[in-house]
Order: sequence, then C-alpha cells, then structure tokens
Amino acid sequence: MNKQEEHNQGDTKAVIYCRVSSTKQKLEGSGLDSQEYRCRQYAELKGYQVEAVFPDDASGGGDFINRPGMVALLSYLDAQPDKDYVVIFDDLKRFARDTEFHIKLRREFQTRGARIKCLNFNLDDSPEGKFVETIFAAQGELEREQNRRQVIQKMKARVENGYWVFSPPVGYKYAKDRVHGKLLVRDEPIASILAEALEGFASGHLQSQAEVKRFLEGKPAFPKDTPAGEIRWQRVQRLLSHLTYAGYVEAPKWDVSARRGHHEPIISLETFESIQERMQGKAKAPARKDISEDFPLRGFVLCDDCGEPMTSCWSKGRSKHYPYYLCDTKGCENERRSIPRDKVEDGFAEILQSLQPTRQLFTLAKAMFKDAWNMRLAEAHRDKDEIAKQLRDSEKQIETLLERIVEADNASVIRAYEGKIAKLEREKLLLTEKAVRIVPPKGRLEEFIEPALEFLGNPWNLYENGSLAFKRTVLRLAFAEPLRYSRESGYRTANSAFPFKVLAEISTSKGEMVEPRGIEPLTSSLRTTRSPN
Repeated sequence: MNKQEEHNQGDTKAVIYCRVSSTKQKLEGSGLDSQEYRCRQYAELKGYQVEAVFPDDASGGGDFINRPGMVALLSYLDAQPDKDYVVIFDDLKRFARDTEFHIKLRREFQTRGARIKCLNFNLDDSPEGKFVETIFAAQGELEREQNRRQVIQKMKARVENGYWVFSPPVGYKYAKDRVHGKLLVRDEPIASILAEALEGFASGHLQSQAEVKRFLEGKPAFPKDTPAGEIRWQRVQRLLSHLTYAGYVEAPKWDVSARRGHHEPIISLETFESIQERMQGKAKAPARKDISEDFPLRGFVLCDDCGEPMTSCWSKGRSKHYPYYLCDTKGCENERRSIPRDKVEDGFAEILQSLQPTRQLFTLAKAMFKDAWNMRLAEAHRDKDEIAKQLRDSEKQIETLLERIVEADNASVIRAYEGKIAKLEREKLLLTEKAVRIVPPKGRLEEFIEPALEFLGNPWNLYENGSLAFKRTVLRLAFAEPLRYSRESGYRTANSAFPFKVLAEISTSKGEMVEPRGIEPLTSSLRTTRSPN
C-alpha cells in the first residue's frame, strides 16, 4: 500500500461481496453471515466505510453475469461513477472459480476504478502477482471441475441402479427409506389426479392435450403454473412424455438407457407407450376453450342441415341474457338461427334416459359380464404363455447380436447392432410388464365390473351430476358418433354405443325396455338376497 492510499483510506467507501454455492447453504448454514462478519472486521481495521453488502447463492464457477448479487454489485458501482470503491471478499474462490471469468471479472472492476481486496490472498498487480493469482484461479477451476465430475459419477451410478436423482416430477416427492435411501414416493392427491389424466389420454377419454390441460386445471389440488389457475402447454407435454411415471428411470445425456426403477409407478409402461403413440400419431384439433359448463353439448351436437358442430352463445334480452345453441357455418340454411338451450338439452336428456335398462335386463347384463370375464381370464393365461415365448425369443436375438458385436470391427456396424439391442431391451421391458399385468389377480372382477355396470345402469345420473370433463366422457361412451339436430324436427335417431345396442336388441325381443326413471338406482339393484342353495 502506498502513502497516498494510506492517507485516503479513512475516506474510502467499501462494499462487501459474499457467496455460497447453494440455496441450502444459505438457509441452513452460516456461510454468508461468517463471510460478512470477517469482511466487516477487515474494513473496520483498514478504516473503510461499508456502504452495502451483496450476497449470492449461485452454484458453480460459471459466468458472473448469471449471479444476481454480482450483477447488483456492478450496477451499484455504475450508478456512482464519481466514487472510488473497495470491493472486499473473503476468499479467492468466492470471487470466481473459473480462470476465464476470473480475468474478465477483474477487468470489469478495473474499468469501474474499483479495487478488490481478498482476506485470504494478497492481490498484487505485478507480473509475478498476476501469475500467482492466475494459478490460484486455475486451481479453483480444477477443484470445481473435479467436484462436478465426482457428483456426476455418483448420480450416474445411482441412475444405473434404478434411482431417480433429479428434481422429483410432479406427482412425486422424495422420502427417506431405510433400504433405498432417498426414494421417490407418490405425492397424493396429485399422483392420483395425474394418473387419471394420463390413463384418460391413453384410452381416448381425453382426446387431446387440450382436454388433459383442462382436466388438470379443473382439479384444485393440482399445482398450477400461473396465478390465474392455468397450466402451460409445455408442462402438459412433459407430463405426457415422462417415463418416470411408468416406474422407469433413464438418463440419455449420461448414456443410461431405460431401466426399472425402485419407485412406485403411477401408470403402467403399456399406458405410457399408448400415450407416446397417440402423441406421435395424427394430430387432433385442440379442444375449444369456450366450451363451458353452460353449454356441455357444444361441439357434440351437429347441425342436421350441414353436418357441422353447433356453437352456442348468450344473447342479451331486455332484462337478462338468454342461452342459445346455433349453427354458425357459412352458407348453411339455418346459419345464425338460434335454438333455445333448454330445447336442445331437454331433448338430449330424453335420449340418454331412454338408454336405461330394466332391472331384469340389468341382471342379465351383469351375468353376461361375468361370462365375458371368465372367457377373458382363460384367454389371458394363454396370452401370458405367448408373451413368455416372445421374451425367450428376444433374449436369443440379443445374445446373437452381442456375439456379432464382439466379432465386428466396423464402427457403424457396431452402432447398428447396439441400436437393435437397445430396441429389443425396450421391448423386453414392455413384455415383462405385460406378463405381470395380463392375468388379473383375484378380486379384480368387482373392481372392473362395478363402474361399467354403474354406467350402463344409469348413464343419465352420471351425466347430470358429473363435471364438464365427465359429461364429455359420458357423451363419448354412450354414443358411437355425435348427435344430429334439426331445427324443425329435433334430434335424429341416435347411434348409441355397442353395449347399449346389445341391450336394446335384447330388450326389443323381450319387451323389457322401460320409460326413463323406470327402475331403482343401481346400488339397490346390486344388493340382492341369495338363497343358501
């Protein structure tokens, strides 16, 4: 320090820069506080007046422009160009752990006329001092890169052993396990909501990503992306393409292929593959945003004259607004001619209620379900044997390809073989899961049959009391195609779904169909008293 500097240091303004490597260290440790305390002691010893402290919890030694605290510090100096500042920091590693950015940051302070003081290193602008400083910065960079490599190696090894090591996907959270350590577990009720959405999209009950988005937005417990309660499109796409939900883990950037994870899956691998096929298949028109609870039939009821979906609106009268359905197709004979909502929806209610069977027919349908179940069970056992044969064939193909790789010396040929092996391994995973799931365990009959019987027994009750998404599902399940409506004569003959057609044919032959509300609720019909014999 020269004499001029010693003379003026009592009037020198100072700022302090502190940094830790993670938010966890900031919240749980005392790194920032201890650094600030040491820096203030140094400033007091030198007679500097500390004006501000700039903390950072940015990890790594990358570009300092990505550190909010450092950016704020440089902006503070820029705002007061007429003042000479001393920037105090605890250790050279807190300044920069990257040689290139260390040098750049030094220049940033030089251009602003600011001097830097390090408690654990004597900064010297002589050629020898700059050389030593560069060596120390390079050493910090080496340590950072070595730490990074070690962390990646440990994380990669854990993924290879079937554990997820990144931030938990929506629907999961981390929990400590005595055997597995840090393990993904289901985060309820979010996991169940997500499972319903994913399975709905795979089966076609939710026909587009827009319907998945609307379904999730309609669930208060599901986390949203915006204060308005919306979920971004990118998030919907990530949810639909996340292999972790099928109980598998992978890390392509580390060349770790898909493998069975130790966490509980939310959906099956078969369901996941169905979702990918739907996403890669023919694109469907997005669901309309303006379909609301006010007009549940919008888009499903077609104009009988032009065959296009009818739209809807609220029209303002003298004292209030009135709801209408209408055809908005240009050139249609009934273009913009309104039909009262009650007329359209009351007619639909009559059609849906007419699908309800009598108690006798319902009992017959239940017996048919049981017979079909037993037939499917026998078929499942045969399919399981066939899958076992396919697994053995896949294993033989993999062994053959591995032998060819050993004998091959052409890099492109080896890559082709490796690609085939990866594809066969993925097929093996899918076949293995199918083999486990294809034969349902005992007691599953009631689990599957009750929802189907409830729907067949009274579809109108489910429609009337369900949410908008559920109403749309009932429409697709009850009818094979959209309904056509004539402004003059009302609904045309409805093309009901196959189960209702079968029941209708049986009913026609036995005269057992009844008027709406002709039988007791489903629950009472299921509680029958059986004779001991």
